[in-house]
Amino acid sequence: MRQEEARTAQDEARARILDAAEELFYGRGVQAVGMDELRAAAGVSLKRLYQCFPAKQDLVEAYLRRRDARWRAALAEYVDAHGEGPEGRVLAVFDRLAEWFAEPDFRGCAFLNSFGELGATSEEVARAAREHKQALVSYLGGLVSDLSSDLPSDLSSDLPGDLPRDLPSDLSSGTRSDLPGGLPGDLSSGLPVAQRSLLAGQLALLVDGAISAAAVVGEAGAARQARAAAEILLAAARKDGRRPRSDGPAVTAP
Repeated sequence: MRQEEARTAQDEARARILDAAEELFYGRGVQAVGMDELRAAAGVSLKRLYQCFPAKQDLVEAYLRRRDARWRAALAEYVDAHGEGPEGRVLAVFDRLAEWFAEPDFRGCAFLNSFGELGATSEEVARAAREHKQALVSYLGGLVSDLSSDLPSDLSSDLPGDLPRDLPSDLSSGTRSDLPGGLPGDLSSGLPVAQRSLLAGQLALLVDGAISAAAVVGEAGAARQARAAAEILLAAARKDGRRPRSDGPAVTAP
């Protein structure tokens, strides 16, 4: 019983510390916040703080990992609730951004902010930022996959490069498999996998650009402008059986 009580107390303290870290690190920056100030904000002893997180680096990484899970869950929940139809779900991403930008504590992308502070010296922070961006691209890739039934299948002549000829055998039978860029593919219906990856990367760039513009420039309409650009990309995907073009390879993550 005492062990369970001790574990519960530790978990509760950890949650309070992470709540305080999210508010302070996101609001003011990681390096501007000391451990003693964080301890006071969390209402725990310094001993308890270091029991939960032996080093500030551990706390920063835990803060980023939890924020990643919560941020992406909130986005998916919003898209599921407000996106109507395949294209509507893609555009709902930008509607969610507009809602987020209007929140009084909005300070831009926590991952880009932390990377700017510590990415050159902390591989853990750099990895957390990269994986967050990769997960965003993967999520957008899933939304783009839902568009496939409305898009033309024979687009190979429009691809920025040739699809690999030595694709895994399971693809030829129409099953799903991991492909370059981390996006699923279904070649049984002739879907343009490389172009889906390209479109997901372009949408991710619009998301990151809108977040940066809203945070740095204070551009209130950044989400609306990014949404309009996304509509152009989607329209280009339908028009005359062509998808967005690029002079280079598909962007899979910043």
